[in-house]
Amino acid sequence: MDRTITYTIDHAGQNLRIEQFLRRKGYSCQNLARLKKMPGSIRINGTWSYMRTPLSPGDVLTVHIRERESSPNIVPVRLPLDIIYEDEDIILVNKPAGMPTHPSLNNYRNSLANALMYYYEQQGKPFIFRCTNRLDRDTSGITVIAKHMVSSAILSGLAVRHEVIREYLAITRGSVSPPAGVICAPIGRTGSSLIERAVDPEHGERAVTHYRVAEEKNGHSLVSLILETGRTHQIRVHMKYIGYPLIGDYLYNPDMECISRQALHSRSLCFPHPITGEKMEFSAPLPEDMRSVLA
Repeated sequence: MDRTITYTIDHAGQNLRIEQFLRRKGYSCQNLARLKKMPGSIRINGTWSYMRTPLSPGDVLTVHIRERESSPNIVPVRLPLDIIYEDEDIILVNKPAGMPTHPSLNNYRNSLANALMYYYEQQGKPFIFRCTNRLDRDTSGITVIAKHMVSSAILSGLAVRHEVIREYLAITRGSVSPPAGVICAPIGRTGSSLIERAVDPEHGERAVTHYRVAEEKNGHSLVSLILETGRTHQIRVHMKYIGYPLIGDYLYNPDMECISRQALHSRSLCFPHPITGEKMEFSAPLPEDMRSVLA
């Protein structure tokens, strides 16, 4: 991927060295180290410059990112791809249930990464797969992928600072009581399983989920959930912990009467654009298999 980012320096950037300015923009130390190795990647007013060069108000700083290689071991495969939004820095996809995010031993050619690799190969563009909110295979909905190293680093920083707001929709049996609340329960591994998680007050990592019932219909509750942290299986574990496990969840509640996968959908994402800072909001409609449960 080739990407040129332009900054016009104001008084807040006066006397900062280029590397200081870029760090304040969210560039990682690794980003800066890689940019130093890219000839002509940093310019002030069109002139190649060192990272330690001081900036002045009115300067035009350009950062030219060149990534010539693609992710190794990801085979390009033509698969359906529901793209919600794309620009030079990010791409958002509505991932279907049943599609893994990354290739694995038993899912070498059917992942979102395979689909995106094919998509960019057809455009003659190298592509490194950098997914910033990985969804489980059977969780549907919005996921955001960074298109270059800088947007990836900045998005990661936004997530750490809780500036990425993620809303999920889940379905459970019965009426959830209380109908809204905050679940604060540490999550850790359970037993010798590499996959399964459980609430573990002693050894678990901090995990916080905000929930509210959005709808009750047909003996089920549609629950809206906002993640404050992003632990593995957090929603699935937390909902089981309060007594309302997700239907269709083969691992935590194998209730397959109404749906054959965990009834969990990544409905919306809200975050500042990693390069422009503009507020971005996206949503994906509830998929048919979850809608039918509530019909």
